[in-house]
Amino acid sequence: MRALIIVDMQVGCFSGQPPRWDSEGLIARVNQLAGAIRRDGLVVFIQHTEPADGLARHSDEWALLPVLDRAPGDLVIEKSACDSFLETNLEDVLRNHGVDELIITGCATVFCVDTTVRAAGALKFKVVVPSDGHTTRDRPHLDARSIIAHHNFMWTDLLLPRQARVRVLPTQQLMGELRNA
Repeated sequence: MRALIIVDMQVGCFSGQPPRWDSEGLIARVNQLAGAIRRDGLVVFIQHTEPADGLARHSDEWALLPVLDRAPGDLVIEKSACDSFLETNLEDVLRNHGVDELIITGCATVFCVDTTVRAAGALKFKVVVPSDGHTTRDRPHLDARSIIAHHNFMWTDLLLPRQARVRVLPTQQLMGELRNA
């Protein structure tokens, strides 16, 4: 069984300058993937909760982006670190639902998405990352587009248990695979 993990797609994560790379496109692709996964999989929103990061529980900034398509069966798991598994019940929830493959999307490539990809692989989940399914913003040393390209490259060579590899592919190719599954 598959699960779509949607990391930190929250109002506060998308405010400020510079803007997140390709926010509107990312949101459309995440919504598309969520619709496809719900047919026979699980959709899990990861919500960062940390007042020191400007994401105090129930604040406007903490809220999930209102343009995200959410369904009653979707799950929400709160975290307080970059790793979506650290001190959360995410692994237990996924195992209890029989999930063995994770499609990981969200914000921000350089922190919470990257850490969650690595943790999922270390926990022996099959990991898929849509190459256009995560975002960050420009940094003083590197632009967002280059950061995203770098992480997509890096994840394909990440050494995981059992000689597994992270699969990195464009959302439209992944959607084709999901339609044919």
